[in-house]
Amino acid sequence: MTEKLILDGNAVANAVKEELKARIADLKTKGITPCLATILVGDDSSSETYVKMKGNACARLGIDSKKIHLDKETTTEELLDVIYQLNEDANVHGILLQHPVPHQIDERKAFEAIDIEKDVDGVTSFGYGQTALGFGKYPSCTPAAILKIMEYYNINASGKHAVVVGRSPILGKPVSALLLNADATVTTCHSRTENLASHVKQADIIIAAVGKPNFIQGDWVKPGAIILDAGYNKGNIGDVDYEACLKQASAITPVPGGVGPVTISMLLKHTVDSAERSI
Repeated sequence: MTEKLILDGNAVANAVKEELKARIADLKTKGITPCLATILVGDDSSSETYVKMKGNACARLGIDSKKIHLDKETTTEELLDVIYQLNEDANVHGILLQHPVPHQIDERKAFEAIDIEKDVDGVTSFGYGQTALGFGKYPSCTPAAILKIMEYYNINASGKHAVVVGRSPILGKPVSALLLNADATVTTCHSRTENLASHVKQADIIIAAVGKPNFIQGDWVKPGAIILDAGYNKGNIGDVDYEACLKQASAITPVPGGVGPVTISMLLKHTVDSAERSI
């Protein structure tokens, strides 16, 4: 039986962070400390956890993190004022608005207010457009993580049929664009796709980005396919039925320990990239 390749996201993330250490040290000799500003609106416990994780990741590498926690009653205009102030702050190199925000806030308007030079999470339409056209500085971090894992494990997308299940503006759509730019033939599937299993069955590379636990079934996967599971659901469960899909796949990311750690490392990388560009 052919040995399965488990795509270890922790190993990839550690390699990215190791490469960043020298760059951060060099910036500090020039009087610059990379700084990521995180904005949390409201008291969603999961969001608080994510923001804390990102802050801890920054601290371990010597990146400053500026945490802004706004009341759940915050208005769109009040949030925009905070973003504009961070745009003008020369000591801040990246801005992350934690999703989701309370219902009264126009989230898209808030995302669009982030300066393109500080959009390290790849949430603006301007940044998405640049990514799709092949010259974006900061792709959305999870799509960037997926491409980084493929690069680390020498998975070449060129000429391969990649099927992306999911079309969100910060995951499914941008990862489809990145794969297309890497010369893959890309099919993007979604909730309205008919005969979804038959599309997935044709894939050389499967990107699971649908946000539903154990959604991709083992009998949807052709033998030898490569699976990158970007899902993270309650109970540390991904979007693919891991055990069933593992039997068919030649390589697969686990959940947890797959795409997630690399996503955070790409956020750190983009922040350092921005700090270097600020010189």
